[in-house]
Amino acid sequence: MPEGKIIKALSGFYYVVNDGTVTQCRGRGIFRKNKITPLVGDDVVFQAENEQEGYILEVKDRKNELVRPPIANVDRAFLVFSSVEPAFSPALLDRFLVLVEYNHIEPIICITKTDLASESELGEIEQYASDYRAAGYEVVLVSSETEAGIEQLHPHLEGKISVFAGQSGVGKSSLLNVLRPGLELKTSGISSHLGRGKHTTRHVELIEIGDGLVADTPGFSSLEFQEIEAAELGACFPEISRAAENCKFRGCLHVKEPKCAVKAGVEEGTIPPYRYENYLDFLQEIKDRKPRY
Repeated sequence: MPEGKIIKALSGFYYVVNDGTVTQCRGRGIFRKNKITPLVGDDVVFQAENEQEGYILEVKDRKNELVRPPIANVDRAFLVFSSVEPAFSPALLDRFLVLVEYNHIEPIICITKTDLASESELGEIEQYASDYRAAGYEVVLVSSETEAGIEQLHPHLEGKISVFAGQSGVGKSSLLNVLRPGLELKTSGISSHLGRGKHTTRHVELIEIGDGLVADTPGFSSLEFQEIEAAELGACFPEISRAAENCKFRGCLHVKEPKCAVKAGVEEGTIPPYRYENYLDFLQEIKDRKPRY
C-alpha cells in the first residue's frame, strides 16, 4: 500500500501527498472506533480508489501532536510576535514557549514589524531578544514590509515541518507571503475596536517553502497548561532548568525552598526577573487547575 503525508484536512477530507501527487482521502471507520483522528502532518498508509480519491488505512506513530491547532510531527515552531501593533508581550511569549518546549518542538522566536517601532521601542525589543538568546533561543527580528531579516529564516525551514504561530494581527500570513512570493495568503490589520488582529486563517494546511513544509495555523486557541504538571514546568524554561541542577533539594520548585539556585540566579541577574515571575504565575495556574477525572 502507498504511504504519504497529510498536508491538509478540510470538511472530513484528508489530502495526502505521495511522490508529488495529492490524493483526497477519507478516514476508514476504524479510526472513529479507536478514537484516532488523522491530523495534518501525519504519515499514513492509504489506498487509492482512483487517481484522485482514496481511504486512509493506517496512521503511523507520531513524535508529537498539538490539539489546537490540530497538527502532528512538528519539528519547529516559529513563534511570531510583533514589536508593536500589538505590543510585544513577554508573558504571552513565555506561555507559547512552555507549550512548545513541553511538546519537544524547537522554537524560533520571530519578532516582526521592526520597521514600525520607534527607536526606544526597538531598544526595548533588542534587550528582550538578548535575554532570550542568553536563555538559548534563536531570535530573529524581521520586517515583512522592508524584508529585513527574512533571509535569516530560510535555513530554519529546510527539511522540516514548521508551524507559524502567535496571536492574531502579528503578521504571520504577511511573513509567509514574503517567504514564498505568490502565495497570497489573506492578511488583515488590527481591529481598532478590539486592539487585536482579525483571524484570517481558517484551517491548517502544510505549504511548501523551499525544501520544508510550513503550517499557517489559525493560532493556538488554547494556551492552558492542561497536560503539564508542576514538577515539569521548570524544564520548559531552559535557564531555570540549567540553574536547577545546583538547587540543594531535588524536586525544588524554586518558590520558598532554601538554597535554591534559581532564586539565586534571579538575584544575580543571570535569570531575567520577568521570566521568573512568569514561571511563578504559570506554576500557580497549574496548582490551581481543577483535577481531571
